[in-house]
Amino acid sequence: MTSKVLIIDDDNRNIFALKAVLKSKGYQCLSATSAEDGIDLLKQDKNVAVVLMDMMMPEMDGYQAMAQMSLIPELKHIPVIAVTAQAMVGDRERCLNAGASGYVSKPINVDELTGLLKKYV
Repeated sequence: MTSKVLIIDDDNRNIFALKAVLKSKGYQCLSATSAEDGIDLLKQDKNVAVVLMDMMMPEMDGYQAMAQMSLIPELKHIPVIAVTAQAMVGDRERCLNAGASGYVSKPINVDELTGLLKKYV
């Protein structure tokens, strides 16, 4: 499997936990602790199949990052799964309307996440 999952989250503990779970399921993972770094990584690595995007980050949040990705021709086709701790009514719709291909809330249900990933990787 050459396709990779890019995890963009400002909390290294979340990245560590997600990487551990996904690697145990056979996924290759990259990570970035800011949306800016994540977008730079996407520009450099053409093997990223899907992005797990934390929606609440300082500087550039997930909504802004998805908007920026949609303006870059080589990135706009990459599916983004929104990851958020703010599982409030309307959040899922807000994420999907902003361009996310999927949505998972924290704490992450691993079966739900891997089910979503199978669509893209």
